[in-house]
Amino acid sequence: MSEATPARRTTFGEVFAVAEFRVLFGSFALLVAGDTVKMLAFSVLIYTRTGSAGLSALAYMSGFIPYVIGGVFLLSLADRMRPRRLMVVGELVRVAVCLALAFAGLPVWAMLALVVTTGALSPVFGAARTAALPELLPGDAFVLGRSVLTVTSAGAQIAGLAAGGAVLTVTGPSGALVITAVLSAASALVLRAGLPDRPPRTVGTAARGPVRATLRVNRRLLADRRVRGLLLSSWIPALCVAGAEAVVVPYLSERGAPSQAGLVLAAFAAGMAAGDFAVGRFAAPALRERLSFPLALALGAPLMGFAARPGLGLCLALAVLAGGCLAYNLGLQRRFVDAVPEETRGQAFGLFTSGQMSGQGLGAALAGALAELVPAHLAIALAGAGATLAALALARHLRPETRPVAGSLATAESIE
Repeated sequence: MSEATPARRTTFGEVFAVAEFRVLFGSFALLVAGDTVKMLAFSVLIYTRTGSAGLSALAYMSGFIPYVIGGVFLLSLADRMRPRRLMVVGELVRVAVCLALAFAGLPVWAMLALVVTTGALSPVFGAARTAALPELLPGDAFVLGRSVLTVTSAGAQIAGLAAGGAVLTVTGPSGALVITAVLSAASALVLRAGLPDRPPRTVGTAARGPVRATLRVNRRLLADRRVRGLLLSSWIPALCVAGAEAVVVPYLSERGAPSQAGLVLAAFAAGMAAGDFAVGRFAAPALRERLSFPLALALGAPLMGFAARPGLGLCLALAVLAGGCLAYNLGLQRRFVDAVPEETRGQAFGLFTSGQMSGQGLGAALAGALAELVPAHLAIALAGAGATLAALALARHLRPETRPVAGSLATAESIE
């Protein structure tokens, strides 16, 4: 099939005019804010119970670890179940987990196991939400819808962290977990009342278990050069940014100002939101896709600026610039939709997101290990160099294709 790019630019007003998108938008904002408060409260609860900084950090990261499990073994459920039911179940699971953490009096190992086990379903629930977007917002509207959700995610994370600190001061970790449960319950009601009950995308595969089906489809997706290239292009440069963010606290501690780390991390999120808004709002579809490579190539430059050991003001500027360059991902979205079969779109988007989330954890681990060998400011600069090298290596996938693409899964027979 050809790589035709829609010429007409959609507006945010047209995206929000779709009632079902407004429902997904509202429930997503509640989800991100609630999850941010939940993981912060859970981390504080573990530290209060144990006094261990290591276990507290593990508790905070336990929200990311399950994406590896769910992404590898369970994603086929996103296409085999009714989307609305799956999204509502996801919110109700979050309600139950928060209440159990707050009131069940579980030992620490059981709390960690509960969060990791139930969190393995998070990529499935998220895939159901993301895969619904192309059905509601065809063409360029889908890309703008993804931009809205990215901006919402960054804003809700900042708001969740700010509000979470205040809530913890007033209510303690148990009270904060109850608030997250209330937000999740509200999201479930919004989804149940506002979305139609559509059938699953894939039918007739009940005899094949979800694990076997997930592994089979993942293999087919990753074996396709076009799909694999788009996935790696999304994952690897962003992984380097996550690694740089993970070393912000050690870097500012070197300068004797660890309390400023929150400002710098918020600047990364603010830059990401601003970049996605600007590229989504002002760049025409064809330009947006042509911008993917130069933005990905520029992504590492602000991080390499940390080699000069900048002060707070320059740190904030560099973080905003690096976050803004993450808008390169917008130019990959429509091409990814075109590259995967509709009947496995849920699993494909789940794999896309699971790789991003797992990459954040991997990037943080690699940068942390690097910071044990070199000063923190050099570790951040090396992460930036890694992002630039990754963009160069993936240039053929970051640039829009201008000729027919052979062997795309989107034109192949059903992989189920």
